[in-house]
Amino acid sequence: MTNNPIILAITGASGAQYGLRLLECLLDAGCEVYLMISQPAQVVIATETDFDMPGRSAEQQLFLSEYFHTADNQLHVFGRDQWMSPVASGSNTARAMVICPCSSATLSAVANGSSRDLIERAADVMLKERRSLIMLHREMPVSTIHLENMLKLSQLGVTIMPASPGFYHQPQSVDELIDFVVARILDHLDIEHTLVPRWGEEQH
Repeated sequence: MTNNPIILAITGASGAQYGLRLLECLLDAGCEVYLMISQPAQVVIATETDFDMPGRSAEQQLFLSEYFHTADNQLHVFGRDQWMSPVASGSNTARAMVICPCSSATLSAVANGSSRDLIERAADVMLKERRSLIMLHREMPVSTIHLENMLKLSQLGVTIMPASPGFYHQPQSVDELIDFVVARILDHLDIEHTLVPRWGEEQH
């Protein structure tokens, strides 16, 4: 497996497909992944996808490991109250965290250092350790409160990435729109991919 682990949190904003596709790409790239799925995200996954996601983290880990055919010990799923998990401490070796999709509630909690559950605590750890944190906010329009929270986090070094796909590659499906956004996240994680042609490259 490549480099240090990547933390991926899927929260309750619409757009569960972004998080699941990113998970698939990270695993395909050989990354070790620490995964957290909030309870609202489980509801959204059931609403927006055909995934029959179990409720417990241990069962989620088994289900997703089998679904994505992961290597041994490649995927680790943690529940909201697993405070002894690696992501709760700055001593963990994760090199980056992505919240994808990121709800406005999670955006606010991280911006204000709430740390009420494991996702918020993991993000707080990335901030205090000055490691890479990417937040894929998916809501529109955004309020002044959302914008203020984004500005605060951006000034702390967080990469704010609205789920805003481009169209210059002439996408023909929803999957291609999803891949456009996931590709931009992979770029910021320095993970190679061929999901979409880059600007200026000849399209085949």
